[in-house]
Amino acid sequence: MSGTSLDGIDLAEIVFDYSNEVWNFEILATETVPYSSFWKNELREAINYSEEKLERLDFKYTEKLSEEISKFIKKHNILEIDAVCSHGHTILHQPEKGFTYQIGNLPRISKMIGHTVVCDFRVQDVELGGQGAPLVPIGDKLLFSEYDYCLNLGGFANCSFEKNGERIAYDICPVNIVLNHYAEKLGKDFDEGGKLAASGNLDEGLLQKLNALSFYVEKPPKSLGLEWVKGYIFPLLEASEISSEAILRTFTEHIAVQLANQFSDKVSVLITGGGAYNSFLIERLKNLAPVEVIIPSAEILEYKEALIFGLLGVLKFRDEVNCLASVTGAKKDHSSGKVYR
Repeated sequence: MSGTSLDGIDLAEIVFDYSNEVWNFEILATETVPYSSFWKNELREAINYSEEKLERLDFKYTEKLSEEISKFIKKHNILEIDAVCSHGHTILHQPEKGFTYQIGNLPRISKMIGHTVVCDFRVQDVELGGQGAPLVPIGDKLLFSEYDYCLNLGGFANCSFEKNGERIAYDICPVNIVLNHYAEKLGKDFDEGGKLAASGNLDEGLLQKLNALSFYVEKPPKSLGLEWVKGYIFPLLEASEISSEAILRTFTEHIAVQLANQFSDKVSVLITGGGAYNSFLIERLKNLAPVEVIIPSAEILEYKEALIFGLLGVLKFRDEVNCLASVTGAKKDHSSGKVYR
């Protein structure tokens, strides 16, 4: 799994068990391979690449993934593998135009690692009229149903929950894709614990402009991509001409407001993703909404998306539904992904 926050490539060895109509899992080994500055720049700028340059990047990134997967298998002496389930990395996401593109999903990957690969999970959903996102909610439903809400704070925030017997899920707002950008301007990879944000001054005028963006009143299904952030968020932040600390403070408050808007009652919320470590953001959320926050073990917190894309691959293998129409807006529930044997 590789997310838009560009933390790195998440790898996990997982055993799934299905018995008495219940899915269980055990995480045996995990690792995050940080991106070099070269790869961060490539993945960040790829949205502007020509088709030919994108194809070259896709080939190069497929080789990079293959190399890291092979190293992980060797390092942890993993002998029995049914499949490697890989998300790749999202470069373009424009579902309203019927388009989404994740690099690292070329058939070559299975030849290079010498194992069956299940990958490219989003494209089919978009072809069926869906958003191609979020895909994690099927895992929330099957693995974490004891919580009222599952909230992931990664590059973007997204949540999932049951309503009238259906799983509902959608993207809420950008998170680390923006916070990391401004932390880097201050010489940090990320805003640890939200300390940089806490040191800044809140700009009420900028906060109002951010909260007034039309995406926030749209009804689900809906999803966000880097294109939207570049088109709507960064221009507002740059035009404010305030310090990076003040931007971090104001944008953190914006995230907290948008998250709080999802919760009207006292509900249990399982929070995962890198943003769960941002204690300042979590405190602002708890101050604005009547929620019971559950932060799981570090393993689940950091590798939940990798875990669930593993489950998506297993479901595809079994030819069972892994994409929910109630979540993505596709014409029907379906089993998405490509299998390279």
